[in-house]
Amino acid sequence: MALVTALWVIAALFLVVGLSEPVAARLRLPFTVFLAAVGVGLGAGATFLWQTTLTDALNPVARAILDFPVSSTVLLSVFLPTLLFQAALSVNARRMLDDWVPILVLAVLAVVLATLTIGLALLPVSGLPVMGCLLIAAIVSTTDPSAVVGIFRQLPAPQRLARILEGESLLNDAAAIALFGVFLGFLTIGRPDPDLGTELLRFPWFLFGGILAGWAAGRGALGLMALVPSHPLSQVSITLALPILIYLAAEALAGVSGVVAVVAAGLAVNLGGPGRLSPQSLTKLRETWELLAHWAGSFILILGAIFVPRFLARAEWSDLVLVAVTAVAALLARGAVLYLVLPVLAASGLSPRVEGPYRLAILWGGLRGAVTLALALAVTESPFIAPEVKRQVGIVATGFTFFTLIVQGLTLRPLIRRLGLDRLSPLDEALGAQVVATALQSVRDRVGEAARSFGIDRGIAAAEEAMLTERLNQALLIADEGTE
Repeated sequence: MALVTALWVIAALFLVVGLSEPVAARLRLPFTVFLAAVGVGLGAGATFLWQTTLTDALNPVARAILDFPVSSTVLLSVFLPTLLFQAALSVNARRMLDDWVPILVLAVLAVVLATLTIGLALLPVSGLPVMGCLLIAAIVSTTDPSAVVGIFRQLPAPQRLARILEGESLLNDAAAIALFGVFLGFLTIGRPDPDLGTELLRFPWFLFGGILAGWAAGRGALGLMALVPSHPLSQVSITLALPILIYLAAEALAGVSGVVAVVAAGLAVNLGGPGRLSPQSLTKLRETWELLAHWAGSFILILGAIFVPRFLARAEWSDLVLVAVTAVAALLARGAVLYLVLPVLAASGLSPRVEGPYRLAILWGGLRGAVTLALALAVTESPFIAPEVKRQVGIVATGFTFFTLIVQGLTLRPLIRRLGLDRLSPLDEALGAQVVATALQSVRDRVGEAARSFGIDRGIAAAEEAMLTERLNQALLIADEGTE
């Protein structure tokens, strides 16, 4: 593809991303759901324009979209580290430590259980070998940070619920992608199968080595940033290099998980930044990364969705059974962790209790998105994977992703409302009423002073004081009712 054509497509994608968010908000749709639909529409439209005999005038536009030179390597090595680093940088890590047990259970145990459950459920109906079924299962076990965080930031959901889901979606990618790498090795044509026992023994080092490498890199980056305290743009530039460098170094040099290393580096900067960087630098840092992650997540989702019509063009009616089996098995595995494992841990005192409405919302909030599509694209692009494996990976991964985005994503808001999680607790309502009453009293007491300072007519000030007194009395009444 010519450079000028690529620039046209990139500019058009930025325009699509920029217009999609306000349109989605106007339609009261989750941004990720709307963007995925736009990507599918672009892919289907480009495919139709290329294949139709009605006109050839738009063939260059169609080929520019279908042949856009973004491979799975770019998605996994550039966009994915950007997305994960920003998620680790923006979470309230200290508050998340309060729920570290349920977060780790959902991020590690739930992923392993989901991989085994989905893989075994697909085995009798897919016709693939065991490793092929487990590969699909590992791909679809990754919940997507951008999809989960994006939807929950638009919902009036409790902060604890949002933190648990954000923490899970941030950390479970590491476990799922690590399993993905193990199973992919068994399906690569022309390469001897790795020893399963050796791979399983290496798995803990793969994870913990990534944590050590990422934490060291994050602390080192903070040290460099502290040397240039008066240059916030230089500090931001150092962090731009950090996730990509640590991802590549961890994978190629240390032989550990690059995804884990990126998350650990982001958490190191998150926790150590307030003590080493100025508030202005931290604000600029987080604002810059929020924008970069918005672009990265949007581009992964829309570019992955463009390939969906190509995947589904090879689908058969029997493939709907595979998607249905995957969806049911994923929900059953997630439900087993939420309704069997977590209550046992809470009863034994090893974990804080997760209430029933929270567990139901977490069960339904395991959305898939950009990460799943990127991993599926990596498999379908590989010339060393059997064609039938690539076909089923593309169909099941995209079908299940859109099931979670459309079915679960569109019904998550009504479910939150039905469970009453969009309302404050009685304690929070009482505290809020007291804060409002205190603020109103402070404002009322200063109205007279402000009127004298600015030469405002006393009658106007008296009317404002009367209005504020009425509001204050109402707030005090609510606060008194909530005292108990």
